[in-house]
Amino acid sequence: MGVHELNYPAKVQINDITVRDGFQHEEIWIPTEAKLFYLEELILCGIKHLEVTNLGNPLSMPQFKDADELLKKLRNSKKLSRAGVNWDDITLTAITIREKAVDRAIAARKEGWGPDRILMMVSTDEEHHFANSGTTLPIYWEEAKRCIEKAKDVGIKMNGTVSTIWGSPISGPTKLEDAVEFTKRWLDIGAYDIEHADHDGSAPPNQVYKYYSMILNEIPDTKLHIAHFHVTRGWGTANCLAALQAGIEIFEATLGGLGGQPANFLDRVPVSGTGSYYYRDPNVVGLQCIEDMTVMMDEMGIDTGINVDRLLDLGTMMEKTIGRRLRSESILNRRIPKQPRLEYKRRGLSELKKKFGEAPGQNIPASWPEKATYKPRED
Repeated sequence: MGVHELNYPAKVQINDITVRDGFQHEEIWIPTEAKLFYLEELILCGIKHLEVTNLGNPLSMPQFKDADELLKKLRNSKKLSRAGVNWDDITLTAITIREKAVDRAIAARKEGWGPDRILMMVSTDEEHHFANSGTTLPIYWEEAKRCIEKAKDVGIKMNGTVSTIWGSPISGPTKLEDAVEFTKRWLDIGAYDIEHADHDGSAPPNQVYKYYSMILNEIPDTKLHIAHFHVTRGWGTANCLAALQAGIEIFEATLGGLGGQPANFLDRVPVSGTGSYYYRDPNVVGLQCIEDMTVMMDEMGIDTGINVDRLLDLGTMMEKTIGRRLRSESILNRRIPKQPRLEYKRRGLSELKKKFGEAPGQNIPASWPEKATYKPRED
């Protein structure tokens, strides 16, 4: 690594959470066929780890009332079968915040179409945790431990998510040390990996670097840690860079930066969703955009394993599905050109240089020194 170069991993894993975390924020019903299409295409882009759905009660999040149908259709996808996709290489995740949802995942797994991985979540701020789960932290930890054990019996991995790491929308500032401790608690009770989540865009890049440095100092196995950023304040890609510099190798994001909190409406019908405690305007929240993050990493020379151009095409299509302009800049400007773009070349430069007696490629006057002789100013 050169003295003037950033320090970051040579290879990363990018997980997609569009169809679950992204679509949960939408106030229109996304048809099952559309969800299936995007999951299939994301897999064909080279993404191997995807959140598919939420197995919680669909009364509060009716966007996922098709959870069983979607999982079955994805498992039986003819498109993926024709493409030779090996399901041993793919991990499908479902969100299971409470035990009833875990039991539902286990039953589906026993029938052969359930998820490979499930997710439960704690917040270091108990008020935030209570708003999301409806119970206290001590009770939830016991429930999570019980769920990990019975999920493991049927071959399901458990992701333990830690939220409010950098602050809580309810209680305000939180301590990074508490999140490190909660991470260790998850691993103590058998969690497979940890999602470190900035669920409301409270993490400035310097604190992201500090936290992930703390985490990797205490728990250096990079396969255990996943970075999850919201972009409420526009810091998402900067936070990804900060996490990269700290040594994080696994990131998750959504097409177009879709996502936020569960919607309070679906097809104009009010639903419980997030409720009023920090849901204000669906346009001011979102997740890290997978297109922009992937292009940035690809341009940095990081191996993502993703077909970047196919992913950008998919992001363009997503705007049609959602019906509005999304957050990706890269779908507009694509990747940085690597070859000359002669169509933009203006006529007359070579003739002008010849007129002035300049050699091809000469870019300073002939009478000037070959090298600049800069000296610091004394004033």
